[in-house]
Parts: sequence; structure tokens; C-alpha cells
Amino acid sequence: MLFSASRENRVNLLLVDDEPANLLILEEALKGFGNIITTIYSSEVEELAERYQPAVVLLDIEMPVIDGFEVCRRLKKNPLTQDSAVIFITSHSESEFEYHSLSQGGIDFISKPVDMQLCQLRVKNQIMLQQHARALKEAKEELNDLVSHLPVFISFWSNDWENLFCNDFNGQWFGMDADTMVGQDAARVLPRPLLRRILHELTHESNDAVVFTVHLPDINNDIEDIQVYLSTKHKDNQLAGFLLTLVDVTEINRTKRSLFLEKEHLKVTLNSIGDAVIATDVNAVITFMNPIAERMTGWMSRKAIGRDITEVMNLKNAYTQQNSINPLILAIQEKRIVAMALNSQLTSIDGVVYRVEDSAAPIFNEKSEVIGGIIVFHDVSETVAMAVKMSYLANHDQLTDLPNRILLHDRIVQACQIAESHATMVALFLIDIDHFKYLNDSLGHHYGDVLIKQVARRLQAVTDAGATLARTGGDEFVLVVPDLESPGIIDTIANEIIHCMQQPFVVNQREYTLTVSIGISVNPTDARSESGMMRHADVAMYRAKQHGRNGYCFFSHDLETDLLKRHELELQLRETLEHDRLEVHFQPQYNLRTRQIVGAEALVRMRDKHGQLISPLQFIPLAEETGLINQLGLQVLNKSCLAAKKWADMNHGIRVSVNVAAKQFANVNFWDEVATALEGAQLPSRLLELELTESALMHDFDKTRGTLEQLSELGLSIAIDDFGTGYSSLSYLKAFPINVLKIDQSFVKDMLNDKQSENIVKTIIHLANSLDLKLIGEGIEYEQQQRLLLDMGCEVGQGYLFSKPISESQMTELLTR
Repeated sequence: MLFSASRENRVNLLLVDDEPANLLILEEALKGFGNIITTIYSSEVEELAERYQPAVVLLDIEMPVIDGFEVCRRLKKNPLTQDSAVIFITSHSESEFEYHSLSQGGIDFISKPVDMQLCQLRVKNQIMLQQHARALKEAKEELNDLVSHLPVFISFWSNDWENLFCNDFNGQWFGMDADTMVGQDAARVLPRPLLRRILHELTHESNDAVVFTVHLPDINNDIEDIQVYLSTKHKDNQLAGFLLTLVDVTEINRTKRSLFLEKEHLKVTLNSIGDAVIATDVNAVITFMNPIAERMTGWMSRKAIGRDITEVMNLKNAYTQQNSINPLILAIQEKRIVAMALNSQLTSIDGVVYRVEDSAAPIFNEKSEVIGGIIVFHDVSETVAMAVKMSYLANHDQLTDLPNRILLHDRIVQACQIAESHATMVALFLIDIDHFKYLNDSLGHHYGDVLIKQVARRLQAVTDAGATLARTGGDEFVLVVPDLESPGIIDTIANEIIHCMQQPFVVNQREYTLTVSIGISVNPTDARSESGMMRHADVAMYRAKQHGRNGYCFFSHDLETDLLKRHELELQLRETLEHDRLEVHFQPQYNLRTRQIVGAEALVRMRDKHGQLISPLQFIPLAEETGLINQLGLQVLNKSCLAAKKWADMNHGIRVSVNVAAKQFANVNFWDEVATALEGAQLPSRLLELELTESALMHDFDKTRGTLEQLSELGLSIAIDDFGTGYSSLSYLKAFPINVLKIDQSFVKDMLNDKQSENIVKTIIHLANSLDLKLIGEGIEYEQQQRLLLDMGCEVGQGYLFSKPISESQMTELLTR
């Protein structure tokens, strides 16, 4: 066979001959060329052609009722069938019917008897010609569509200034659409000021291309600044015409004028601002100081200008009293914004000491070359003093001065980390005063508080150095004993606590005997996390009360069913991780205005042995407790990078956002793991985004900032997940290289019915826009939420309104629709 069309590109062929035998011959010859429709009736041809839109019609001339010429004439007259190629079949010579056939729209002949090979060649040629014509037509339509959407006026004129083409298909520029404009003289189309300037340039300029600006009224008679690009086109050394391009630069010029005014106002602003401002050249030599900087450094501006920044700004660490590197020097050297080191202290030339904070930034010229730097700082001495006091109050119980629940949490976490590294144990004693509510109601709250203070002093007396005693509630205390090598000491400590309560307490000259119930949990045998230890100790404490009070109880494994389920889940998790069977589903992120997919959030999924999905709320906390979160997070990161790379190779390069747990982020190898994942997948770093919670950023400020800066240097994006539900500190937004804020779904969900939630969302969006951060709204379920987010300035979102989390294959299908 000479030619075969693929199944996807098969065309329809209509064969018409009043002799069935001839149809059989033609059908055999063209088998495999396309879908074949046959008829022996000339009266049916037009109806069949309209229905099947054949690429080629093989038409016998000598047909009863209606001859082939008339059938061809009707086909060519019908808009639905006029593109079909008609090949006449005749027993006469070509010259005999050639003129009449061509005049009716026929394009070729096949003589009877039919030469099968010749028939195949002629039909093949017509099919290929139609395919090429269709491709050219589509390309032309695409090009016209592209040009028509350019935000500029593009036109081509003959050397007599008669319009040959323009892309203003809607007549937005001069009130005349492109079709009407073709053939029109420039004097009838272009405004006189523009035409006069064009003629002037053509007369006085020898260049083939000129650029100039004119002021023209638009169709609403508003004066606009129009930049004109005029070039002459030649063919065979002869003038062929003119290319005229117009660009509306009104907004650009307005912006330039605004920038000039802003620059003039900047000088006034810097001298009026409440912060100290110092500017230097590229060598850190001072070129400007505002009055606040003069006051805080003790240097007058005229004396400071020309001196090195280190001579004027005496910076030290407030705690170590070691000299600190001025952040302005680092900013110039590293070409980035640098925050002032924590605990920075500035000593003025007069000996006045200030606690200061803020940041420095390099100054670039239009060539992106560093030409200097600027540092902005302010006095936070009172704030620091207040923060120290507030920190103490926030971490200690006001009545007993013992650590409270917040500080206790940190101490337990620290103790568990030490135990893990030393292969030792941590014992947690939850101590509850028996029947205290009855005593408190009897004595009154004042004397109840006196009694609580005495209990605290008794417990402190039996608390060894290194242990932490905290008050977590009205009559509840917690003792944490770290770094135990043997469980035997735990019973001894519990008995000491019970024994210290036996001596009567004196309140308001009366004696009271108290007992306590103690619940004990041990790390790592009972729990590995702070919450697990507290929960298990609470269960054990209530068991002690159930057993008669005035005693202690270890966490009981009577909750065997729950523990067994937890153990089974842990085994499943370990097996899943070992065999790399974690699944990553993706929730698409959409441009809220265009409904186009612009990204996806990677979400981990795990299946049980029956293939059913297990809730992430079950296995993710378990992974954190068991220390598997790093392995889990790494597998999710690698799979996400591979998926993103696959989509990028399919020309669907979207950014994939991967959640990072706090422990995973704190891992010293985290940067290497991210870099390895990118390299292993050959994924451009711009297509990866890491999502961190606010709490994950707050543990070690300097280390966190260093890690984020390293990640940012890789070229990936950093997002803050569930923004607004945690610390929401403006200081870290400024200090850390953050790119994206994700508005927590709780605010998005409630903002339609809760004004406070709506105001929070507005504030977050305004804050992000002010800091040039991108935004993603989470949990969008209704179109009203989508519209409201758009109106407030959030352009990207995700949620069940658009798509639930879907598998990688479903995501691929969604992208390729």
C-alpha cells in the first residue's frame, strides 16, 4: 500500500458511481486511506457530503438523474462541502471534459477502467494537500490571534501609505477595526499630529528606523503618551513599505514622574523618620546620617560623613560584649538584606548604651552593581527589658514562681532530646493534690493559694538539681527528672514526694494533712514526645486516684487495645517507609482569576494492608513521635520532585509545594537532602516550594535564618503554612527570606460569616502585598470565598471548590486536558 493514514487522522472518502462493480473496484483501491462512504445515487451525494465532510469525492460524470458536473457544482456552492476535493471518474478523454470539469470545481480525473495505483496516488495527493492547507489555515489563525492580543498597535503600510495590515481588530486605537482599515489611506486613519510627525521624520531622518514620542487623544479624548516606532522595509533594494508600531507609555511616564517626586520627598522623609538611618558608599564610608542616628551614635553628621561605619557605630553583643560585625558591611559584601544580629548593643561616643535592632541593605545602580549601603535601626532597650520581664512572666507561674506549662513543655522536649542522645530515660511525675477542691472551697481562695505555695516549697525541697518542677494547674504539679540510667530510682523519687507531704501544713494557725496522687510516664518506654508523656502520666494519675489516692502509679498497659493499634500502625509505617510505598497526592493550586493551574501542594498518603487509606492525622504524629518523620519527609520530597520534573518535561512546569515538619527542618542534613532531591530529579529549583509552619521557624533564630538563606540560594521558594494561626511575628517576616504566605483555611472558611476572620484575611493580604510576598488562600470551598479573596488582592488559592487532593496520575491527566 502506498499510503496509510493513522487511526487518529483517518479522513472520510465519498465514492459515487451508478455501477456497483465500479464502486467495489474503487473501494478496494482506497482501502486503508480512510473511512469510505459509497452511493450509486447522485441525488444522495450532497446529503452524504454534508454529513461526513469527506476530504475527497470520487464522482462519476455520467450519472442518471443528476450528472456529475451538476453534483460538483452543488457541492462547491454549499459552504459545508465546498472544501471537499472532487476527482471526476470518466470513460472519456480528459481533454474532452477538462474545461467544463474545472469550471465546476473539479480538480483531477481518473479514467475508466480505473488504474488502482494511479487512483491511490491522486487520492493520496489530495489528502496531503488538504492536510497542508488546513495546517496553514490554523497557523494563520493562531498568528492572527497572537498579534491581535499584543498590547501595542502594529501596522504595515505600502510605500504610498495605504494600509496593508494592522492588529487592531476591535478598533480600540483609532475607532476603525483592522478589516475596515485595510486599503485606507493613512490620512483617513492616523491623527494629524502623528501623521505630520511621521512625514517630518521621513523627510529629515536618513535612518531606516526612528523612535519618537507624541501626545495623542484616545477615543475618549484623553491625552495619552504614545511611543512611535517607524521603520522602512525594502525588497530588492526598492522601498516596499513602512512598519508602524505604537506603544502607549502613559502609565510608564506617570510612574517616572512619580518616582522623581518620591525621590524629592525621600530626603524629607529620612530626616523626619523615627528610626536612625545611615547611608554609606561601597567601601562603608558614611555619606548620610539622619538626626536620630546622630543622637544615638553621638556623632554630628558633618563629622561622621567620610568616616568608616565601624568607627561611628560601635556594635557589640550585649551578653558576651564581643565586637559584632556591622550588618551594613555584610549587606554590601553579600549583596543582600542582612538583619542586625540578635542582642546587638550600640554604645554612643558619649558612653550611652542602646539595645538596637533592624537591618541593612545594599544599594544598587541601574546595572545591578552595588554602589553603597543603608542601615536602619532603632532603640529597643525598653522593649528588650520588657521582653525579658514578659518572657519570665510568660514562662513562670505567678503564684509559686515555678515554671508553668509553657516552660515545662520546653524542658520536657530538651530532656527527651538528651535522653535520645545519651540512651537514657526521662521520668515524668504528674502530681495532683487529693481533695484540694474541697479544701480550697472551705478555706477560701486566699488561703488555698497559701497552701499551694507551701506544697510548692515542699516539692522543691525534694527536687534534685537538673530536674524541673512546674505548676500546670490549680492543684497540679509536674516533676521532670532527666537522664536516668536505671528505672529503679523512679520508685524512690515517688516515695520521697509522698513522704514529704506527711508533715501537716499550717494555714491560718490551723493544721491540714494533705496527700497526693502521682501518675508516672517514662521516656522512651511509654512515650517519646512531650504530649505523649503528659497524656500517659495523666492516665496513670487517674489510675492512682482510682486505687485509693495517696500513692503513685506507672502508666498502665491496660489500654492494650489502643497501644496495640499504635504499635501496629508504627509497624505499618516502618514497613511502608522501608519499601518506599508512601503515596504522594497533590491538591492543585489555581489562579483565582483565570482558573489556570499554577501549582500543587504535595500531601502524603499511606495505605493499610487492605489497601485502604489511613488518615494522615494518625500516622504523621506517630512518625514525629517515633523519629520517622525525617525519613517520611525525605521520601515525600523525592517523590514530589520526580513528579514535578515529569510534568515539566510534559511542558506543564508548575511549582510543587512540599510540607516540611519542624524536626525535619531542624535536621542538620536538611539542606543536603533538598539539594540531592533536586539534583536526583534534575528538577529546576524554581519549581520547588517548601512549606513551613510558623512554629517550626521559632526554635533557633540564627540557625533558622541561616538554613533558610541557604535554601533560598538554591533558587527554591519558601512558604509559611497556616499563616496567622501561630506566632505571626513581623520580625521574622522581615528577617527571613520568605516568599509566600498561605492564609489558613480556618480564616477563609469563616470570613463570609465572621467579620473578624474577614478582617484578619484582609490584614494578611495587605501585609503580604506590602512586603512583596505572594499569597495562597487555603480551603476555598465556595465561589463567594474565591471572589472575596480576589477582591482583597489574593490571586492564588486551593480547595475543594477546584479539586480535592488527587493522585499523581490524576494530576497528570488534569494537567494534560
